[in-house]
Amino acid sequence: MGRSGMRGEDSRPPVRRTGPPAPSGTDLADEEDGDAGSDGTGVPAAADTGTAADAGADGARVGAGDSGATGDSAAALATEELPPGRTRTAATRTPPGRTRTKDRTRPGERSRPVPAGRGGPGGGGRGGSGGPGGRVPRRRRRILRWSAMVLAFVILGTAGAGYLYYRHLNGNIKKGELNIGEHKAPRPTPNAAGQIPLNILVIGSDSRNTKENLKLGGSSESVGAAPLADVQMLIHLSADRSNMSVVSMPRDTLIEIPKCTDPDTGKVYPASSGRLMTNQSLGRGGAGCTVATWEKLTDVHINHFVQVDFAGVVSMADAIGGVPVCVDRNIYSHTYDDKGSGLKLPKGTHSVKGEQALQWLRTRYGFGDGSDIGRAKAQHMYMSSMVREMRENATLSNPGKLRGLAETATRSLTVDRGLDTVMKLYDLGNELRKVPPDRITMTTMPFDYLGARVVPKPGDAEQLFRLIRDDIALDGKDKKKKRAAPKKSADAAAGDAEIPVQVVNGTRTDVLAPARGRASTVAQLLVGKGLTRAVADTQAAVTEARTVISYPSVDLEGDAQRVAELMGIPLSAVKRSTDVSGVTLVVGADWREGTAYDGGSGSPQDEGTPESADLLNGADEDACMEVNPAFTY
Repeated sequence: MGRSGMRGEDSRPPVRRTGPPAPSGTDLADEEDGDAGSDGTGVPAAADTGTAADAGADGARVGAGDSGATGDSAAALATEELPPGRTRTAATRTPPGRTRTKDRTRPGERSRPVPAGRGGPGGGGRGGSGGPGGRVPRRRRRILRWSAMVLAFVILGTAGAGYLYYRHLNGNIKKGELNIGEHKAPRPTPNAAGQIPLNILVIGSDSRNTKENLKLGGSSESVGAAPLADVQMLIHLSADRSNMSVVSMPRDTLIEIPKCTDPDTGKVYPASSGRLMTNQSLGRGGAGCTVATWEKLTDVHINHFVQVDFAGVVSMADAIGGVPVCVDRNIYSHTYDDKGSGLKLPKGTHSVKGEQALQWLRTRYGFGDGSDIGRAKAQHMYMSSMVREMRENATLSNPGKLRGLAETATRSLTVDRGLDTVMKLYDLGNELRKVPPDRITMTTMPFDYLGARVVPKPGDAEQLFRLIRDDIALDGKDKKKKRAAPKKSADAAAGDAEIPVQVVNGTRTDVLAPARGRASTVAQLLVGKGLTRAVADTQAAVTEARTVISYPSVDLEGDAQRVAELMGIPLSAVKRSTDVSGVTLVVGADWREGTAYDGGSGSPQDEGTPESADLLNGADEDACMEVNPAFTY
């Protein structure tokens, strides 16, 4: 083999390139507990903003790649790695112990010409430059050094621009505290493989406090008013990432809102004395109060929240080129007194984007019975279609559109501090995209009407939230997954006569008044079984669908389980809670009468989705919204 073959390009040592490090993603864990991790309307778009940042970083990589193409440049040689003990200059590549001369013929060996490009006359190869003896003329050496400096400046400048753009996008994102209430739901237990489910609360704000949002809807009178959480969706990503459940709560839902403290001003919002519309939680210190409200109602630990405003919804729909939706007849959402979203579509399937997409998401006059229930279903249909479009739509590879999406979406987002960078949002998007559309199930919390408002449906709403807590898919395709049997506490219980127990009447429902005297009756039952320190709290007024025994710390878990054992209450009803100061038995609506508790056996639906939950599969392309005949044309 000739020398040129022995010293070809493949034999060169690797080149070390320099430049600012690319930003890296982080684990999708909330700051509060470090849970390992995790598209309401905000999520898929947030994930794609990371791609836009990657586009800037790609520019840096392209520039760096170009530097490798200049094989003769001093910059490439200067950054080349060498074995220990060897030196190199831009002009020579002579191994130690050898000298280079014009005549490279060994004694007794015939002279042979030097191949072109290997340092001979006219060659421009790696060994020289074409000057006599392979030497580099001084002028050319100066040009090479200047070129290397310019090239390095370009590379660093390109990489710096990508990094600065990434920081710019991060600066667009607004941040908030995850949970600013007193109630904290317990963290989920890892599965056998050590995996943990991920719960993200998506909040759609009706804020009109920017020109962009005011232009898209509402009146100038709403400027400066506290924002309302008109869209609330809990996204549950299973621990094994095989399925996803999305549960909406209608904005008209009447529930108790817990005490919240504004982290910026320190203002304390006391717990509501009665039930308020759930959308008011956002104005009581921010999204962290909405999270606290959900955790108190559902006992589901929420890892992250993503809040998006009107302008963000519009930008996302524009970026993916439109979202297909369907109506079963012509619709015009408009009333005689000028209410309604203004949505006007003929019968059939249409691709909506921009302001029309926002109209779809805001429409209530025209869908179903004109309540928030129809609007929630329309939002589910939109989300399902958007997920399918984002998987298939090629326009998302357009860097210009992605950059525009990144700008608008990040300015429209408020997230908790566990999602406060583009890369964290991008990683969350990647987690969500692991689930195929046919394993995405969307539903609205089971409810009962209470006048013009709605309330959680006793039993069914709690059952739905129990499935979420136990990481059981709503589509029923993993029925073999059963709830883990509660374990007997390692903490030994005190003597029966030494266990103080407070009994509270929680038998009130949304349609029934509290059963009179239940706290006193059950307290006397406990005393009769030897728990002589049991007392009734006749002042508390709560609503609890199922009887529950709560305890505040692990050292009281054994005591709480002993109470359950004596009363025939299952261990699954024993829960740790920061809302109590000692062992507390809340008599639920499942025990409104009688002396023996029989509500622990459960119903046939204990492992299944309640029939009242109207499910929508994410792969259903034939779904069509039912239009109220009063709003057709």
